[in-house]
Amino acid sequence: MSVPSPEDFRFRRQVPDGDTRERLVCDSCGWIHYVNPKIVVGAVCVWQDKILLCRRAIEPRRGYWTIPAGYLEQEETPEAGAMREAKEEAGAEIALSGLLGVYSIPRISQVHLIYRATLLSPEVAVGEESLAVGLYDWAEIPWPDLAFPTVRWALQHHREVGAAAAFAPRTNPAEEQIPPR
Repeated sequence: MSVPSPEDFRFRRQVPDGDTRERLVCDSCGWIHYVNPKIVVGAVCVWQDKILLCRRAIEPRRGYWTIPAGYLEQEETPEAGAMREAKEEAGAEIALSGLLGVYSIPRISQVHLIYRATLLSPEVAVGEESLAVGLYDWAEIPWPDLAFPTVRWALQHHREVGAAAAFAPRTNPAEEQIPPR
C-alpha cells in the first residue's frame, strides 16, 4: 500500500452535513479539516504579596511584560501546562490554588485559562522565552508595558479575589465581553 501524496487530496470549502460552518472537506474521502481555537494556560504566581512577571524574549510583544503563560501541549492537562510554563519561562516551582479566569479572545481564536498560584520559593531565573524575570509589588507593575490585555485582566482579577479560598473564575471584563455569534 502506498502512502498518499498531497496531489491525491482535493479540498474544497463547504458546509458539511450536520454542521453550520464552512470547512475544508476532502473530495476523495470526505475528511473534514477542523480549525479550532488554541488554548493558552498560565498563572498569576505570588511570593509574599509580590507577583512574578516575565519580560518576553519572543514575538509577539517581545520586550513587554507578562505572567508565565503559553500554549497547552497535546496530552497535557491545563494545570500541568500552567506549571510547566512557570518552570520554562521563570524557573519557578508553583502550587496552583484555583482557576482564576477564563478569557475569550475570538479575534485570534484563543481561550486563556489562568490560574492563581503560589511560588514554592522566591528563586526565579530567566528562561529561554524571557529576557528578565522578577517579583513585583502591585505599585511596581509596569502597567503600560504589559504584553496583552489578558495579563492586565488576570492581575486585576487576582487582586479582586485576594486571599479568598473559594471564588468563581473570572471572565473578560464587561467592557471586553464579546457577544455570541
